[in-house]
Amino acid sequence: MRKHLVRVYPSKEKLARENQLAWKMAEIASDNAAIKSDVTEMVINRIIDNASVAIAAANRRPVASARSMALAHPRTQGATVFGMPNNQKFDCEWAAWANGTAVRELDFHDTFLAADYSHPGDNIPPILAVAQQLGKPGKDLLKGIVTGYELHVNLVKAICLHKHKKDHIAHLCPAQAAGIGTLLGLPTETIFQAIQQAVHVSFTTRQSRKGEISSWKAYAPSHSGKLAVEAVDRCMRGEGAPSPIYEGEDSVIAYMLDGKDGKYEVPLPEMGEEKRAILETYTKEHSAEYQSQALIDLAARMKTKITNFDDIKEIVIHTSHHTHYVIGTGAGDPQKMDPKASRETLDHSIMYIFAVALQDGKWHHIQSYAPERAQRPDTVALWHKISTVEDPQWTEWYHDQNPDKKRFGGRVEIFFKNGEKLVDELGLANAHPAGAKPFVRKDYVRKFDELTEGIISKDERDRFIALAESLPDLTAAQVQELNVQIPIEKLVNNKRDTKGIF
Repeated sequence: MRKHLVRVYPSKEKLARENQLAWKMAEIASDNAAIKSDVTEMVINRIIDNASVAIAAANRRPVASARSMALAHPRTQGATVFGMPNNQKFDCEWAAWANGTAVRELDFHDTFLAADYSHPGDNIPPILAVAQQLGKPGKDLLKGIVTGYELHVNLVKAICLHKHKKDHIAHLCPAQAAGIGTLLGLPTETIFQAIQQAVHVSFTTRQSRKGEISSWKAYAPSHSGKLAVEAVDRCMRGEGAPSPIYEGEDSVIAYMLDGKDGKYEVPLPEMGEEKRAILETYTKEHSAEYQSQALIDLAARMKTKITNFDDIKEIVIHTSHHTHYVIGTGAGDPQKMDPKASRETLDHSIMYIFAVALQDGKWHHIQSYAPERAQRPDTVALWHKISTVEDPQWTEWYHDQNPDKKRFGGRVEIFFKNGEKLVDELGLANAHPAGAKPFVRKDYVRKFDELTEGIISKDERDRFIALAESLPDLTAAQVQELNVQIPIEKLVNNKRDTKGIF
């Protein structure tokens, strides 16, 4: 790996394009480095993982609405939409929109946390949709996904968006555009311009994940994918982009990030070096914000030592800056303590999540968020006894650049009315690669089976899993079948309607 220094350059100090971050990224995207079997296997895992959470969310309102919009854009040679029959095709940008929303809705797919945070699996829907529309085989799809993960993860390692209240799709969109560029075998120049366009149009605020969190949280990455598809299309037609997009004196570093004196070091592979960043990412065993994963596992462990929840006086979670200020009491959001809050808001309340996990000893992607569960009086009483505090040690672990030292959980102190105290801590979720029970292929398939049970047939399940596991060898025709079909009668919003503009 090499580290590329990125800083602001005044217009009078011309920066050669070959020294710009976007060009360095484009070089990586157009570099045909070898892909080893362990990376291939992880890409397959994440395709299965994405499909499982998308199908489980298929009939939720935001997903159904996104699907309705996609169905208004049919195309003879297009892309498939999760749940719909494989013989129905739609414009790839709208398929990316519908499928990206389905993948993101339950907050249940993969994650990577470093200087900023991300869901790298969001790269897959637009890259797959373009592959289907343009008739690309599995080996090209594999290359595109590997590029998307590589650039996304490396941007997240180096550049913090949250510090400046920018939403994390600003790192996702250029990665998606680069991945599409790799898929299509585009020249470095074209990918360079597409990356710059993608960066320029994808900077948004973090209000989408603050206060009363709406369905836009699910739409944001799919909107990013749609923007990426359009950016690549424009640049394939010879159009350019604002440049230099990162380093320009009126561009993103200068006015949206660390300012005119800001400097970043972005790690990138050497030319010809393998792209292995996907192996640093991790999926979720529980449908909740990633910082909740270890704390859910910890709650289940601590539950075994509690006989009466009414005896609890107070619970304090000592955790990282990010956890405290984003999903903890440090956020200052009253909605995080509201029993009538939306699912999206409860997903970003570690106080609620820990209370339910402590009482139930488990977490369920539907039942744990049900209104009757959130409004249960004993749960509300326990929930409101929980607070978070930032612990510098956990913040240091959270940001450690050594993946072997990273920790995402916390230390929990439960104070009882009789003066006794129960203390335990957990840094990594059980499913994390370095956790107690790391996820392997059988776990991804088990998750798929659990989330799709009662929704799809066994034949459809077997067909899709077999196809996904053969990814590098798939023909273009088989890539077009890389979709999970739900019996049409079980799928709401399964045909074009006239509710909107389209």
